[in-house]
Amino acid sequence: MTRTPHILIVGGGYAGFYAAWRLEKRLKPSEASVSILDPRPYMTYQPFLPEVVGGSIEARHVAVSLRRHLRRTTVMSGRATSIDHGSKSVHARMNDGRQVSLTYDIIVVTAGVVTRSLPVPGIAEEALGLKHVEEAVAIRDRFLTALDRAAAMPKGPARTRALTVTFVGGGYAGAEGFGELLSLSRAALKRYPEISPDELNFHLVEASERILPEVSARTGAWVVRSFERRGARVHLRTTITSAVGGDVILSSGERFESDLIVWTAGTAANPIISKRTDLPVNERGLLIVRSDLRVGTDDRPVVGAWAAGDAAAVPDLSRTASPPYVYTVPNAQHAVRQGKRVARNIIKTLRGSVPRPYLHRSLGTVATLGLGTGVFEAGPVAVKGFLGWLVHRSYQILVIPTWERKIRVFSVWFTALFLGRDIVSLSSVQEPRREFVDSGRLQRQPRPESGVEHAA
Repeated sequence: MTRTPHILIVGGGYAGFYAAWRLEKRLKPSEASVSILDPRPYMTYQPFLPEVVGGSIEARHVAVSLRRHLRRTTVMSGRATSIDHGSKSVHARMNDGRQVSLTYDIIVVTAGVVTRSLPVPGIAEEALGLKHVEEAVAIRDRFLTALDRAAAMPKGPARTRALTVTFVGGGYAGAEGFGELLSLSRAALKRYPEISPDELNFHLVEASERILPEVSARTGAWVVRSFERRGARVHLRTTITSAVGGDVILSSGERFESDLIVWTAGTAANPIISKRTDLPVNERGLLIVRSDLRVGTDDRPVVGAWAAGDAAAVPDLSRTASPPYVYTVPNAQHAVRQGKRVARNIIKTLRGSVPRPYLHRSLGTVATLGLGTGVFEAGPVAVKGFLGWLVHRSYQILVIPTWERKIRVFSVWFTALFLGRDIVSLSSVQEPRREFVDSGRLQRQPRPESGVEHAA
């Protein structure tokens, strides 16, 4: 009796989720079993994280449950620590602390990338990232909490610090998160008569000469002007040299204190791929992948190994038809489509067919810059402002997976048109036991002696 092959997917992001989703839909149970390994039980739809920051979307609606939508896939909650393809095993640390070794017949590596960290003093201690939904929620809550604190403060350095926001990095995540938080600030201040809009200090720090490198220089310059018209400052060709204790020092010599620092200065190769696998990687720490998404080269393919998404150097066939190839850019468009293609190709090989190369031409670039402001660019066509924002929302509601999530997101957008943004901070949920512990401590304190004398 022939043993059913086991397909192990490492990473539950876009590419991993869509690969598993397509495999379980197209494969018969007798053809293969599928497992997916990820420390989070959900796929985060990252294009919506800036709108979580801005309060336009409820946080849970950008998280697509793996267990709810992958009904025939075994979901394992843990993090890969190394991949040994020679023995066809993945070493992993499960969320309960166990160290396990997972075997497979076919591996699909979709582990993605990690936030790039630079040795800037104070960043590790003070900054938040913007790659996961927990971080987006924390940014929003910390800002709204700062408004509450500042409203009760007298004017001075402490109040100025509380009302100062700094984003480091002007790529997609940085520019969109910055624009959404800036938009939230203007809406929230309507409920804070104690704070003048002129007291808000928003800084976007970018090392290169432009922001949003995915769009044209002309559109990028328009985005900078849009931020500046709304009262923000954009520091181009500038780096942050220190953030110790929230004291921000820029390479230009400018210095200010900021209670909220968000680090969005790019991504780096996943160390599991770049350092802890025997699969072939390039000089950037990405898996070497053929055009059909099989790991290896045309001359030396690696049997039983596939990869997709940000962790893979996938040749971009839409730009050139012969080596040396340029690679597909690491974005959601490619990750989603590569996840679907790698699933189709695995099915083809299991059934004795020839896999097809991955070829996808960009549908254009969309970005939100706050409620009612956005950009859409496709070739020579650039749509800015309110129309660009409408295109962004229309595109994202189409591509977010599952009808259940589409309906939830759209319903929040629709009700917000009439009810406005919710500006309640729930930062206390990050310390759920604090109130319980504090109340218990107060109850254990002795009752103070009364200094009041009673008449006889």
